[in-house]
Amino acid sequence: MCNCLGETQGKIKQRDMMTEKESATDKIIADAMATPSPAKSMGDPGITPLSPSHIQQNDTDSNAHTGPSFIVVVAIDFGTTSSGYAYAFTKEPECIHTMRRWEGGDPGVSNQKTPTTILLTPDRKFHSFGYAARDFYHDLDPTESKHWLYLEKFKMKLHTTANLSIDTELHAANGKRVKAIDIFAYALAFFKEQALKELSDQAGAEFDNADIRWVITVPAIWKMPAKQFMREAAYKAGLVPRDIPEQLIIALEPEAASIYCRKLRLHQMIDIGTKTNQNGFSPTENVGAGMTQAKEHVRSKRQSRTFLVENVIGELWSELEEGDRYVVVDCGGGTVDLTVHQIRLPEGHLKELYKASGGPYGSIGIDYEFEKLLCKIFGPDFIDQFKIKRPAAWVDLMIAFESRKRAAAPDRTNPLNINLPFSFIDYYKKFRGHSVEHALRKSNVDFVKWSSQGMLRMNPDAMNALFKPTIDHIIQHLTDLFEKPEVSDIKFLFLVGGFAESPLLQQAVQNMLQGRSRIIIPHDVGLTILKGAVLFGLDPSVIKVRRSPLTYGVGVLNRYVEGKHPPDKMLVKDGTRWCTDVFDTFITCDQSVALGETVKRSYTPAKPSQQVIVIHIYCSEKERVGFISEPGVRKCGTLRLDVTGTESTVVRREIQTLMQFGDTEIRAMAVDVATSRTVKASIDFLSQ
Repeated sequence: MCNCLGETQGKIKQRDMMTEKESATDKIIADAMATPSPAKSMGDPGITPLSPSHIQQNDTDSNAHTGPSFIVVVAIDFGTTSSGYAYAFTKEPECIHTMRRWEGGDPGVSNQKTPTTILLTPDRKFHSFGYAARDFYHDLDPTESKHWLYLEKFKMKLHTTANLSIDTELHAANGKRVKAIDIFAYALAFFKEQALKELSDQAGAEFDNADIRWVITVPAIWKMPAKQFMREAAYKAGLVPRDIPEQLIIALEPEAASIYCRKLRLHQMIDIGTKTNQNGFSPTENVGAGMTQAKEHVRSKRQSRTFLVENVIGELWSELEEGDRYVVVDCGGGTVDLTVHQIRLPEGHLKELYKASGGPYGSIGIDYEFEKLLCKIFGPDFIDQFKIKRPAAWVDLMIAFESRKRAAAPDRTNPLNINLPFSFIDYYKKFRGHSVEHALRKSNVDFVKWSSQGMLRMNPDAMNALFKPTIDHIIQHLTDLFEKPEVSDIKFLFLVGGFAESPLLQQAVQNMLQGRSRIIIPHDVGLTILKGAVLFGLDPSVIKVRRSPLTYGVGVLNRYVEGKHPPDKMLVKDGTRWCTDVFDTFITCDQSVALGETVKRSYTPAKPSQQVIVIHIYCSEKERVGFISEPGVRKCGTLRLDVTGTESTVVRREIQTLMQFGDTEIRAMAVDVATSRTVKASIDFLSQ
């Protein structure tokens, strides 16, 4: 988390403060570090805020994104399966430039972005990223390739790791382990180099990184440790200096898509929720045909790589009225992310109506189903061995599957052929002593046959069956979401992200909605988040209200009240009875929080000589929490107040802390009340 410094000292001094007498009457600071809780709970038994609980104030002046002005905004869409960057100059915000065409690419697959694949040399140095990494690795001799470290689809590790930390590791294709922070930093450094080179070429002189505001996209359902991890990787990559945290903005993927979708014009989208013709075709007749024509339209317009975003909001805007609601469903490689927004006119600001939701239901789920199918046919022991012994051939096989996966459609009748690499056929014969064809006959797997040309022939039903578990998850989640009272009267459902191109998914969403709202799919659907992230970087205040995904607070001591507090929570100190482990709530789950809104607390060091105040932060998915020892409450972060350099003669120093919850990250600011000096405040979610 960034070490955001406090606001102007004058402002903080003017705020309503409790007097020393008032704070001493109601609450005191017990020496938390020295007195263990008799309740044997997991918490800080003795932290007691000097300020009253639940003070919230809307402090619109403390927008965390103010700071140096930047010449250009560069957004990096760091995806599970593919990644890319785009940029816009602040003087020309209506022109969004996408990255140069990537070298390499697959037949029939758009290469506007590059695969999220990375290759390290045998001595663990960065070699290449994207198509270049994949192609180089593919061309290595098998005896050589096993020494190189090749990684793909590694982004999901940040979502699935329960105790994510700076030391979290990833597994390369050859089974070797490598630190995740190094891999993410290498990837971000690669994009920094590419973007700076392109900007320098365009400017005709070396472009200074200090003139760039960077934006990195992450799923909205990611928890705070994963967001902080991306920030730490950006610091390590040299994207921004640690002491200028505002130079980097973490953008939430469905929010970025939402920002862009408001500006769509009719020729930039496909409407599959109505019978109306768009661009000369009727999408309801054939759910996949619209996307095919859209791709051709995009290819024919791709020379400039510059998207003009209208200053006047697009034709879609004319159909929106004050208070209209829409859902953005971001279907990516790893996750599906849903956000519900309400429009505020005339400026077009957005208000989040329901906390971000979703899950690990991205398109890589189909890859896992294919792998399970291969395990069923050839045996999990063989597949595990093949992946380790012939890693480049395994990559080849999955590339072949990827291109056929994109051809799956509801109305398809002819089989899909998937090339099996020669080394797969050869290695299987050595491993089992019989042929691949024999394995297929013996497995009794329906709808998958062997072609004498060295291919697996998959009946369309077999391919569609691989999609079913993932699509079922998405549809179930959408169904549950639409039952929430906050998600009623939805005017539009925007389907974005690479997986949104799938006709099977489009049809499933259409069947589920049954005309309740219009389904809009932007052209260049895979770039929607990227373009929206640039717009977000140009104006981070466009989303005015967000919902808190969790309840956050700290453990404190309160005066013990007979009959209200449990006896086992009672602590007697200096003749006074205290209740330990009380959950002092900062913000509750699904609570609306305005941008710039802060929660204020005051703390004091337990000892005059204390240099650092460390306060543990707890969170829960429950709205109401009484004690930090309750089930479902966990320690999730640490608030650190560094009071060195703010020494004063005051016997009892008061450190006033402001925490911002209305942004994509939680920020902390603090000031020493007696001296009006800024106190270094940081929140760490990674060192738990």
